[in-house]
Amino acid sequence: MKQKSLVVLYTVVVLYLLGMCDVLHAQQPETPLVRLAELEIHPEKLEQYKIALKEEIEASIRLEPGVLNLLAVAVKGNPAQIRIFEVYANEAAYRAHLETPHFKKYKEGTQEMIKSLQLVETDPILLGKKTQ
Repeated sequence: MKQKSLVVLYTVVVLYLLGMCDVLHAQQPETPLVRLAELEIHPEKLEQYKIALKEEIEASIRLEPGVLNLLAVAVKGNPAQIRIFEVYANEAAYRAHLETPHFKKYKEGTQEMIKSLQLVETDPILLGKKTQ
């Protein structure tokens, strides 16, 4: 009888600890996925590209809760050199973004406008922003 009680007690302790692990894991915030896209656009296609980029960024921010920030800038003195700072809630949000109709439209529609593209993976150190 004592052995059966120990098994029950052991089972209860293990289940409790497993539950605590889930609670502790749930309290840990996920690390956002942050990347920098470095693009060179064919100069004669730059205005078309900006229109497509604006559409894509506006749709992503409006429709995707996992897209936290998309900032597009041109290198000063070289407007065909575009940099896009991208922040996603996590890897899953980024993967979901790649499957959206507006992103696919952007990729297909700008393919011939882009001379080069390099994606720079990052390790976030500190992501600060003002709250309103």
